[in-house]
Amino acid sequence: MSAAVLGAAAGTVSGRRELRRRRLRRFVRHRLAVASAIVLALLILAAAFAPAVERLLGADIRNVDLTALLQGPSLAHPLGTDELGRDLLVRLLYGGRISLLVGLTAAIFSALIGAVIGILAGYFGGRLDDLLMRFTDGVIALPILPLLIVLAAIDLTKLGLPASVANDGDISLYRIIVITALFGWTGVARLVRGATLSLKEREFVRAAIAMGASPWRVMRVHILPNAISPIVVATTLSVGGIILFESILSFLGLGIQPPIPSWGNMLTGAQEQMTNAPLLMIWPGLMIFITVIAFNFLGDGLQDALDPRALSD
Repeated sequence: MSAAVLGAAAGTVSGRRELRRRRLRRFVRHRLAVASAIVLALLILAAAFAPAVERLLGADIRNVDLTALLQGPSLAHPLGTDELGRDLLVRLLYGGRISLLVGLTAAIFSALIGAVIGILAGYFGGRLDDLLMRFTDGVIALPILPLLIVLAAIDLTKLGLPASVANDGDISLYRIIVITALFGWTGVARLVRGATLSLKEREFVRAAIAMGASPWRVMRVHILPNAISPIVVATTLSVGGIILFESILSFLGLGIQPPIPSWGNMLTGAQEQMTNAPLLMIWPGLMIFITVIAFNFLGDGLQDALDPRALSD
């Protein structure tokens, strides 16, 4: 291998390292984004250790204790108990597992759908672009919350699913993920389409096409990796909105169904105890608020850090 090729390879690696350093510096300057990343890491860590906390406190999230209804904070129950005598802290941690799982999983699937549609529309253009973008515009025009409410209320047995499957406790979790993923991809699709339109005119893409690379290889190897920044930003920003949608549906009784706890259905169970035990609503409501705000600030920080127009700063 010639010295010129080795030098070019070394320069490429050095350039990528410098680019990563610049992006990290720009992200660190966004103090709210850094604080949000720390908060989200702590929330995810706390949710991951929910079973350990449950064993430590000797509590069971599904065990109803009629002798311990609406108790205040104590050593045995650090945040008190709910309207059925269940430990509030443990249910809050398990609810975080469900809400974060729904938000992250649905956001990732939405990003995958949007990335595929955006790359196809931007790369091939023409009638396919018109068709996919008009379809995207149609989905954007839909009233999302009323539509989600209607879809979440559909009886699955009437769609042909066996009653044993339709009435399974976990089916509500899967349904919320699928519904939100199917209607949450439009922002990613538009961003990826714009990035693809720009990238396909770049020299390295034109060179790959001239060398005989197939469209699928060009899109997979050359365009998608270079369009990953807007995908990451859009996915991060969408997580908060999905968690909010899940909480609304669960609060209305159409989302995650008890006894599986989520922050939304914890609010549903607490609404009748607002005067007697307001903390039952305050804690899950506060968790929803903190998580949604943190994901939004994190998305803003990533957007600033990954913006190619600002990397020279």
